[in-house]
Amino acid sequence: MTTRTWFITGVNSGFGRELAEQLLSRGDRVAGTVRRPDSVKDLQETYAESFWLGHLDVTDVPRIREVVDAAFADLGRIDVVVINAGYGLFGAAEEVSDEQVQHQIATNLVGAIQTARAALPHLRTQGSGRIIQISSVAGLAAHPGASLYHAGKWGVEGFMEALAQEVAPFNIGVTLVEPGGARTAFANGSLQLGEPLAAYDGTPAAMVRAFRNGPPPLPGDPAKIAARVIDSVDEEPAPLRLVLGGDSYAAVTAALRARLAQVEPQQGTAAETSS
Repeated sequence: MTTRTWFITGVNSGFGRELAEQLLSRGDRVAGTVRRPDSVKDLQETYAESFWLGHLDVTDVPRIREVVDAAFADLGRIDVVVINAGYGLFGAAEEVSDEQVQHQIATNLVGAIQTARAALPHLRTQGSGRIIQISSVAGLAAHPGASLYHAGKWGVEGFMEALAQEVAPFNIGVTLVEPGGARTAFANGSLQLGEPLAAYDGTPAAMVRAFRNGPPPLPGDPAKIAARVIDSVDEEPAPLRLVLGGDSYAAVTAALRARLAQVEPQQGTAAETSS
């Protein structure tokens, strides 16, 4: 088993926490970031020699560069950068506030882009590396009541897919992780809901209001998902996407087939607009 050094944003809970625990327990080094340092005190105490901690809110772009630069400087080399920090914002587009919109995009999209950009000069200099973006089935399949969450996830999908082609000449791989519903803190506390509007009562967008009473039973096992992400780093070339969970596979394949079904009948009319 190859020992590696990892940089992971958001190691206090969810997939970030699961990844950190598995990696540290097997002997890898982890540079983790959190908004509240006291939230990972146990990891600091248990893995004092192999756990590096950075205080970071990914909406603070200058701070992203400071923390990434410090991690590379202190650890010498980082093999894998995992962009994990994020949260869910649900409700119809009209139901969320301007402030919620701005913060969602700043965290889930701009924060991810800037973390990757901060790491790239270091990865190019060392001549190799892997960037892993924790995305979601919501990055490939859309549902009413999640328009703003989809906006961030679909945006990061396009960015990372193009980035993978840009950095391949530098021996840097990029992987998008597409988990379905999983039993993480994301579903049990780290999500926000818009303020309900009566106009949307009884519409498809209103189904997300049920999250106020807790999420439905979710099939995804965070430990198994994290283990699969870790194993993917041994694959060459880097898989562009990891679809994890039967629910994710079903939703993604259905969405892609539906998209093709919408586009393919337009082949003739599309050609009519070409000179």
